[in-house]
Amino acid sequence: MRSTWTDSRLDDLNKRVGEISSRLDGLSNRVDGLQHTMVQGFIALVVIMMSGFMGLAGLIIAQI
Repeated sequence: MRSTWTDSRLDDLNKRVGEISSRLDGLSNRVDGLQHTMVQGFIALVVIMMSGFMGLAGLIIAQI
């Protein structure tokens, strides 16, 4: 094992770190997209549930 770092080895390390950084950026974008989709789904679920409850409340009130 070498005890010193040469310029070529440092360049190789820099290139590898750059590749890892670009992969993490891509993963971050995917996670952000997933989070956005989950928020939209939650909002849609709440709207559907509220519509159903209001519909049932309307039917119950109409029977009175």
